[in-house]
Amino acid sequence: MSILEGKNVVLGVTGSIAAFKAVQLASTLTQAGAVVRTVMTPAARDFVSPLNFQALTGQAVHTQVAEMDREGRIAHVALGNEADVLVVAPATANTIARLAAGMADDIVSATWLTAKCPRLVAPAMESSMYLDEATQANLRTLADRGARIVPPGTGRLASGRDGVGRMAEVEVIVDAIRLALGKGGELDGKRVVVTAGGTREYLDAVRFIGNPSSGRQGVALAEAARDRGAEVVLIAGTMVVRRPAGMRVVKVDSAAKMQAAVEAETSGCDALVMAAAVGDYRPSNVARDKMKKSGGPVTLKLEETADILAGLSGDFVKVGFAAETENLVENARAKLEAKKLDAIVANDVSEADAGFGSEHNRVKIIRREGSVTEAGPAPKTHIAEKVMDVVVELLGEGGE
Repeated sequence: MSILEGKNVVLGVTGSIAAFKAVQLASTLTQAGAVVRTVMTPAARDFVSPLNFQALTGQAVHTQVAEMDREGRIAHVALGNEADVLVVAPATANTIARLAAGMADDIVSATWLTAKCPRLVAPAMESSMYLDEATQANLRTLADRGARIVPPGTGRLASGRDGVGRMAEVEVIVDAIRLALGKGGELDGKRVVVTAGGTREYLDAVRFIGNPSSGRQGVALAEAARDRGAEVVLIAGTMVVRRPAGMRVVKVDSAAKMQAAVEAETSGCDALVMAAAVGDYRPSNVARDKMKKSGGPVTLKLEETADILAGLSGDFVKVGFAAETENLVENARAKLEAKKLDAIVANDVSEADAGFGSEHNRVKIIRREGSVTEAGPAPKTHIAEKVMDVVVELLGEGGE
C-alpha cells in the first residue's frame, strides 16, 4: 500500500503563476490515495480557480481565514490539527516572509501556525527574488524551525528569463512528501542499499553489450524503503526512469563499477537489495577507437564478470534477484544457496507484461528457510512493497 493512502494532506496555494502545477500536484496526490484539502490565499485565486481543486480532490476548498468547515469548526484550526503533512506549493517570496514572521492573516499562514505535522515549502519566484538575502534568510528561519524546503529548479521563468526559481516538479514534491511521512517508520534508523537498472560492457568507444533493464523495479524498491523511514542509497546503472528524490544516488555503468559501489556502500549498512541486472560477460579486450567494418565476420572473446553478491561479506540482510526463463524456482534456490542470501526474488522474464521494461511484474520471493511468497501480477510498486515486507521481517529476525 502506498504511504499516501488515506493520509490527510493540506495543500496551501499562493499567488504565483506556478499555481497551475499545484492543480497537478493535487490530482497526483489524490490518485495515490491521499485526502487532499486545499487552502488558497486571495492572490492565488487570480491564477487558478478553487473549483479546479474541488473537482479533482472531492474536498471543499477554503480561501478565507475566518471560514468554518462543514462541521461548524474553524477551518484553519481543524485542518492544521488533522493534517498528516502540510505543503505550501507554490510558495511566493511574500508568503515565505509571512510564514517566517509568524503572521496569520490569511488561511495559508494561519493553517501553517496551527499544524504540528511535517511542513514543506516549495518556493516559486524570479531568480532575483529567490536569491535575495531576505528570502534566503526567511527560508533558513523556516528550516531552523523544522520546515522542509523543496528547492526550486532552474529553467525558463515567468519573465522569460532563465534562472533558478521554477517550482520543483510535481514528482519531486511528491517524493518530498513521502519522505516526510516516512520518518519514524518501521525502517527508521536503518541504512538500506538498493541497486537498479542495467550495466553496459563496452566493445569499443561507442558500442556495448547491455540488457533491456529499465530500472523500474529497483527504483520502486528504493522508494518503498525510503517511505518506511530508511536512509537509502540507490546504486543506479543504466535506467529509463527518473531517479527519485530523498535518497543518495550513486551512478555506475559497468559491472566492475557496480561491484565497487556495492562493496563501498554496504559497509555498515543494514540491508542490500540487489535488483540491478548486472551483465554476466564483458569483452576480454576493449578497442580504444571505434571499430571499422572488416567486410567479414567478427569474433568477440568474452570473459565472465565478477559475481557481486557471492563476493560480499558483512553482517547485513542480503536479498538478490533471479531473472530466469526456465526452471524458475529451482534456479533461484540454487542462486540463493550459492550466494548465501537471506532471500531471493525470482521472476520469469519471458512472461508477457512482466520483467524487463514492463511496469508490472510477477515474482516468487523465496527465503532461505524455504518459505515462498508469490506476488503479482501487479505493478512493480506493489511488488516492491511485498519485497520490503520481507526485508523488514528479516531485519527483525537479525537476518538468517
